Amino acid sequence: MTPDPNDTGSGSVASPNGRATAARPRLECRGLAGGRGSVTVFTGLELALDGGRILALVGANGAGKTTLLLTLAGVLPATGGEFRVDGEPVKPGRPRAASRAGVVLVPDDRCLFTSLTVRENLQVAAVRGGPTPDDMLDVFPALRPRIGLAARALSGGEQQMLAMARALVQQPTVLLVDELSMGLAPQVVETLLRTVRDIADTHHCAVVLVEQHVDLALEFADDAVVLNRGRIALHGPANELTATHLEQAYFGGTIDH
Repeated sequence: MTPDPNDTGSGSVASPNGRATAARPRLECRGLAGGRGSVTVFTGLELALDGGRILALVGANGAGKTTLLLTLAGVLPATGGEFRVDGEPVKPGRPRAASRAGVVLVPDDRCLFTSLTVRENLQVAAVRGGPTPDDMLDVFPALRPRIGLAARALSGGEQQMLAMARALVQQPTVLLVDELSMGLAPQVVETLLRTVRDIADTHHCAVVLVEQHVDLALEFADDAVVLNRGRIALHGPANELTATHLEQAYFGGTIDH
């Protein structure tokens, strides 16, 4: 494989005059840099992701994966570059601006309102004219018999389903999922990843997935990026990445194509 970090993978659409024009990526990063406090964690990131596609973001601990998601969600400020949603720039460091642009984060700690019921967690997040809490029960049927229980009474897998449902009820344009497998059995993780795949396909949102189970993530993703020390070491189709590619990218070696 010969991945090109400047290749967006975007398709084309017909313009009113009948000529093909480049489709805008749903999510686009242009020279994006960010960090925590005075420490730069990633820099110069060039990414583009179309709607309906999943990008697996992988790399060793400390590579900058979670920091990137928090920056895209507006929780942390960008220190350089920009990112756009559907062609429109999003003001960095402003969670409300990111939310208005349709960027929704599922954090690794889920951040549920544990004293509220499943239904109440969904009602708090629901947007006018969007899906209802009952609609989410069709996506996550395992939550149906738990709808009146407090979130703290759910199992780990059910809590993750609720976190995903709460994100989906917000009608995301860009869905950021950070380590959904945290503390869960592999079979539960596979079920959740299948649901993420269905969400991307059905709702045409762009999904950025950070996942420690790399093999599973690559199985369900369309594209993959390996971060190494805050820079893109490898970018290409997920189904073309081999163990050798990943090992070389993780540890900074020369990638054989």
